Amino acid sequence: MFEAILLTVMTAATPLVIAAMGELVAERSGVLNLGVEGMMIMGAVCAFATAHMTGSPYLGVLAGIGGGALFSLLFGFLTLTLVTNQVATGLALTILGLGVSGQLGESFVGLAGTKLQPITIPVLSDIPFIGRVLFAQDLIFYLSIALIIGVNWFLFKSRTGLKMRAIGDNHGSAHALGINVVRTRYLAVLFGGACAGLAGAQLSLVYTPQWVENMSAGRGWIALALVVFASWRPWRILAGGYLFGAVTIGQLHAQAFGVGIPSQFLSALPYAATIVVLVIISHNRRTTLINTPASLGKPFVPDR
Repeated sequence: MFEAILLTVMTAATPLVIAAMGELVAERSGVLNLGVEGMMIMGAVCAFATAHMTGSPYLGVLAGIGGGALFSLLFGFLTLTLVTNQVATGLALTILGLGVSGQLGESFVGLAGTKLQPITIPVLSDIPFIGRVLFAQDLIFYLSIALIIGVNWFLFKSRTGLKMRAIGDNHGSAHALGINVVRTRYLAVLFGGACAGLAGAQLSLVYTPQWVENMSAGRGWIALALVVFASWRPWRILAGGYLFGAVTIGQLHAQAFGVGIPSQFLSALPYAATIVVLVIISHNRRTTLINTPASLGKPFVPDR
């Protein structure tokens, strides 16, 4: 039974980890993208629609990534080229994404989905407990682990990652050193949108292989909180994602066991936990200030 619960926690945590990793990269470049929820739901509807029409969940994954990336380009154009307010633009794109996805997915409501099947690794998957947990998972789970390793190396071991962090800390100085701030931020935003789209694809192809309007259910906002929770460190996002995944699955099991607590309260637990964590983190202002990119959310225009 513990194995089954752990597997469901991993499935619930995976989209949070992926979306948060994408947002972490964007914020490390100095861009605050509050449109993660909208990009995630666009990825979910694009993935489901493509998988349903082609019969291939892998094409669905690519479509989900593309849907999130295209939506992020709109965010990038508005905030980086037209220099609109990042907070207002992100909120507007979240609302737009929820509306557009509902319209696009209207004809797919109630249809059977095409589930992304686990990749079973011979011999290793037969190991008791560990085998099924680590070596019989779907492609997106393995991508989430690869993302954490890759992003951690990129940010702290590569020259390009160092330049990106320099932009996030002081875009003016980075520009004076000849670093192309706008191009770097475009690439970071595009990566963040692709990750949000991949997270959305996981929702409609793995977590719940069907299309339901607003099925992201606030996970984009939790991913945003995860970045702060992790203090902009990739490995901490893994721990935070699985913590929130455990809370999400825990409230479902509590309802199934008939715990004498109102179901509405249990359903609100993941979001209440998010608020509690943010309150706790805010008390340690020194750590927060040290790790927060100094140029986060600040517009940049080269000729100013």
